[in-house]
Amino acid sequence: MSKVKGTVDQFTLEIVGDSLIAIGEEMFHALARTSMSPIIYEVLDFASGLTDAKGQLLTQGNGVTGFIGLLSSMVREVIEKYGQPGALQPGDIVIINDPYGGGGSHLSDVGMVMPIFYEEEVVAFSANKAHWTEVGGKDPGSWTTDSTEVFQEGIQYPCIKLFERGRVNQALVELTAANVRFPEQSLGDMWAQVAGLRTGDRRFRELCEKYGRDTVLAAVEHLLNHGEQLALNELKKLPKGTFEAQDFIDDDGIGHGPFNVQVKVEITDDEFICDFRGSHPQVPGPVNCSYSALVSSVRTLFLAITNSSQDVNDGMFRPLKVLADKGSIFSAERPAAVSTYWETMTYGADLIWKALAPVLPHRLSAGHLLSVCGVVLAGTHPDSGEPFLVVEPTTGGWGAGADLDGANAQFCIGDGETYNVPIEVAETRYGILVQEYSLHTDGAGAGKNRGGCGTIRSYTALSDGQTITATFGRHKFRPWGFSGGQDGSRNEFEILKTSGEVCGPFGKYARFPLKMGDTVRMTTATGGGYGNPLERPADKVAKDVRNGYVSVTQAKEEYGVLIAPKTFALLGSTQARQQLATDRGMQDANR
Repeated sequence: MSKVKGTVDQFTLEIVGDSLIAIGEEMFHALARTSMSPIIYEVLDFASGLTDAKGQLLTQGNGVTGFIGLLSSMVREVIEKYGQPGALQPGDIVIINDPYGGGGSHLSDVGMVMPIFYEEEVVAFSANKAHWTEVGGKDPGSWTTDSTEVFQEGIQYPCIKLFERGRVNQALVELTAANVRFPEQSLGDMWAQVAGLRTGDRRFRELCEKYGRDTVLAAVEHLLNHGEQLALNELKKLPKGTFEAQDFIDDDGIGHGPFNVQVKVEITDDEFICDFRGSHPQVPGPVNCSYSALVSSVRTLFLAITNSSQDVNDGMFRPLKVLADKGSIFSAERPAAVSTYWETMTYGADLIWKALAPVLPHRLSAGHLLSVCGVVLAGTHPDSGEPFLVVEPTTGGWGAGADLDGANAQFCIGDGETYNVPIEVAETRYGILVQEYSLHTDGAGAGKNRGGCGTIRSYTALSDGQTITATFGRHKFRPWGFSGGQDGSRNEFEILKTSGEVCGPFGKYARFPLKMGDTVRMTTATGGGYGNPLERPADKVAKDVRNGYVSVTQAKEEYGVLIAPKTFALLGSTQARQQLATDRGMQDANR
């Protein structure tokens, strides 16, 4: 039997490693089941997990891919601040939402860290990060599209103790309650996070009791080294060289833009270097992204390329290096506004995606909706008279790949395995009526494989005095197609007033006023296409027409396929399609 770390056998190491992963999952469910906000228990906009005593991520239960990497940097911030002997004690819990360090994203994403002690020594950390519906600030829902400095975006927790030796800092709790619009929800989510942390603390100590401290720490080291080896093995399979991409962020929400962003990806046998230097400096509006959020976004793509089926730990990211200019839109510095940071963070992943898709066509598809398409709808419930707040992301279309059409109605890469607030919940809890939730079948993203459909979602206000704030990126620069595929369509929203007036379409707007009966219509992008549309099999085009994805006119003009308008029977093909088939036949004959 093979041995690792002295007398610890390989089987025991694997069992303990799997137990650590199970602890992460239990922490995740403990938080979800005890939270008060739909954005946590329905949407799953949070993450939780364990790190070792150095802050290296061991396991992470994750709803939002944008949080991959934020837990470990958050723990390292705690270690740096409380590194002196005795500064951390059993029962301590640190709260932190600093956007510029310590796992920063924006103030709404509140992190908590708990040291795990065994035999009077810190052996690990329990950590989580969750989107609170409210952290105060100038706008309901806290994040907005027109803030110009972080002080407008909510209460800041600068890596301070919420609990000390197991005793809650009641003054901090009362200060929080006094600074948020929905204290029951925010404090409920706070206690849910505490429950998740204590679950991790309890289970890790039980693991040490069962197997011994040295065995558990040996398993931790083995888990991290194994993750590194998996990543290195996959790196060796990738094409080597330097690959570049450029794109533009629409605007900053207050009239500036577009902003150039770029990446240079260098792949060797043992390194994956992503260099974002040269991208636009930080901007006045709130689309700025912190460096730690950029790293988290890059990690998402790195995993997709290397170890997409593996459980996440920091060992996997040892070959990854991320470079960005300080004070840039990808590495903003205090007091830059960051409340809609995701509009830039997702570009970090998308640029790498765009650079490598041509050389990894069977792993990476064409461009997708990219934006979270976030919505904040605030007002008064018509029945109860109580204030309500909707905070949620929106689904859209993904790009086509070399061997498949794009996926319909999925969240963007920054959201990952999250969900909508169900219509039944939305209509019960909020003062709205959901008029429509359907696929956006505009036929964009034509290709040999076509882009996936976006969605259309319409909310009608059931009371006066409601407001909507929304940020729909990729409003000006559409999802990209490749290998001959066409670009997708854009994200947008508009207001349909009871008077018949239509306002918009908009990409970003803060606090648009709604009266009873006004409808917000939100439309998300169709993904980019892959390959020449004239090469799409005619029977697939006919099926697309029957299903309403493509119109009869688009079938003819984009795909070269003639379809009967009423029966949808396949009638033939255009001259362009016939000529392509002839040219391909001649090429094959000459080989």
